[in-house]
Amino acid sequence: MSLNTGIPAEDRKVIAEGLSKVLADSYTLYLKTHNFHWNVSGPQFAALHSLFEEQYQELASSVDEIAERIRALGHTAPGSYKAFSKLTSIEEAEDVPDSKTMLKQLAEDNETAARTARSVFPATESGNDEATADLLTQRLAAHEKAAWMLRAHLE
Repeated sequence: MSLNTGIPAEDRKVIAEGLSKVLADSYTLYLKTHNFHWNVSGPQFAALHSLFEEQYQELASSVDEIAERIRALGHTAPGSYKAFSKLTSIEEAEDVPDSKTMLKQLAEDNETAARTARSVFPATESGNDEATADLLTQRLAAHEKAAWMLRAHLE
């Protein structure tokens, strides 16, 4: 069945490809944040355990929205670790770092996710895709706020 919502097919393809990277970054960041939530220790345990939980829960809800937007554009959303590992700009944690390193990594990772989201805007503008632009704006705000909260714990 043909899809005709006013966004040209080629623009939908480029936007979906960009959103696939946003999804991969978000899912990888979700997993890393959840990992750090489970494994954080030290004098700031309670505060960081709660902060990481708040952030991974926000990310968990965001991945569904991103994947559904890819589907609404008529494309298949990536949904495996293998696919995400090829698309993401976020480095996985290979070990359990100290809490200060966790904060630094997650702040940098949220900034990376924000840059990935920002990189998709030109395609949304080209295709007049306001719905995806709105979604990206929400993701930018969430990642920038998360990075700020994480950096505040480092000062």
